Amino acid sequence: KTFNSDSQNTTKLGKQARQLENELDLKLVSFSKLCTSYSSSRDGRRGDTSDTTPLLNNSTQDRMFDTMSVEIEQLLAKLTAVNDKMAEYTSTPGTASLNAALMHTLQRHRDILQDYTHEFHKTKGNFLAIREREDLLGSVRKDIETYKSASGVNNRRTELFLKEHEHLRNSDRLMDDTISIAMATKENMTFQRGMLKSIQSRVNTLANRFPAINNLIQRINLRKRRDSLILGGVIGICTILLLLYAFH
Repeated sequence: KTFNSDSQNTTKLGKQARQLENELDLKLVSFSKLCTSYSSSRDGRRGDTSDTTPLLNNSTQDRMFDTMSVEIEQLLAKLTAVNDKMAEYTSTPGTASLNAALMHTLQRHRDILQDYTHEFHKTKGNFLAIREREDLLGSVRKDIETYKSASGVNNRRTELFLKEHEHLRNSDRLMDDTISIAMATKENMTFQRGMLKSIQSRVNTLANRFPAINNLIQRINLRKRRDSLILGGVIGICTILLLLYAFH
């Protein structure tokens, strides 16, 4: 009975091991495809510098990677537990005739478990390396874009400063021209004033040298004044007569 029970348990564990191995094989194939598609999508987006780059795919693939990693680790743990139970039955007394077959089966399942574990860790390591490298490159590209945008702002500021500086230079040039014109006008007026003073001094000198001319000039001036007074009186009398005539 014990022999039959052990045989049945061994067969049942073998079926569980094969079932877990089949699930692991499917999961590892999907896991490998996920890592490959992640690398390919990264390579495709690396050349796309537009603002419409689908960033949602990264987070979705990362979540899928984490979920599948947990599922595969759980399956590996279950397969390890099944193999450990099968190892216990190989050391059970009274199963000497089955030890050779059980050891061969157990060794085969252990080899498969080892292969699957190695493949899982290798694929997972490659995925993490690609993600870490791409995150680093993305950070570098982001820093470069930030630097370029900051440089563009600095260039615009520099251009505005240059334009303002040019405006200030033009204003200074206009002020200098205005001041030069004012100085030239002042010098002209000073020169003309000097000429008028010189003419006046010469006239005074001539008048002092020739008294007759001076007297003649004075008489002429007196006659002009007298004529002005007479003309003014005549105009006044005429105006009064006109007003009287108008009112009468």
